[in-house]
Amino acid sequence: MSTTKPFTPTDGEDNSNGTRRDFLKQTSLLTAIALTPGTVVKAAENQWDEKFAGVFEKQALHLEVNGVKHELMVEPRVTLLEVLREHLDLTGTKKGCDRGQCGACTVHVNGVRVNSCLSLALTNDGKKITTIEGLAKEEELHPMQEAFIKHDGFQCGYCTSGQIMSAVALLKEGHAGSETEIREFMSGNICRCGAYPNIVKAIQEVKGGMV
Repeated sequence: MSTTKPFTPTDGEDNSNGTRRDFLKQTSLLTAIALTPGTVVKAAENQWDEKFAGVFEKQALHLEVNGVKHELMVEPRVTLLEVLREHLDLTGTKKGCDRGQCGACTVHVNGVRVNSCLSLALTNDGKKITTIEGLAKEEELHPMQEAFIKHDGFQCGYCTSGQIMSAVALLKEGHAGSETEIREFMSGNICRCGAYPNIVKAIQEVKGGMV
C-alpha cells in the first residue's frame, strides 16, 4: 500500500512566500492609513468616540440634597453614592463594601434610609435626599450626633455617618422599643471596631429624650 507525503515547499520557496506576504500586509496597512481622513485618526488617538458616547448617554437628574436643589447630567449607570461624593462633594457618605452589606453609605431618601451604593441616581429623580451633612443645623449638632460623641459610639469613624443616619431613621420607624430590637434593625450597619454597645446606648438616650 503506497502512501503520499504532503507537499512541503523548499526553504527558498517558503522564505519567498513569507516575504511576499509581509510586503503585502505592510503595503495594505500604509495604504489604509494614507486614505483615512485625518479627523478620524485624530479622534481615535484622543478616544473622542468614547467621550461623545458619554455625552449622548447622559440624562438630566433633579435632586434636592440637604435642602438645596441640584440639576445634573449623569450616565444611567451612576449610583446615588457617586453623585453625592463625586458630583456634589458630599464625602461624609462613605463608600465601604459597594454591595449594600456594610451600611456606610446610608442616606435618607424622602425620609427613608437607603443604601446609596445600590440606588441608581436616576431612580431618585425629583426626590429629597438627606446626608450626614444635612443633619446638623449650622453649628448645632443633631441629638443623635451629640449622643454618639457622648457615648463614644465610634472609633475609627468610617462607619459613623451611616450608623447615625440609620439610627435617626430607626427612631422614626419606631424600632427602638428594646435593646434587642435596636440591634436587629441596626444589623445592616457594620462597625468593624465593635462599638455596638455604645451605639445602642446613644440610640436609647435619644429615644428617652424624645419621650
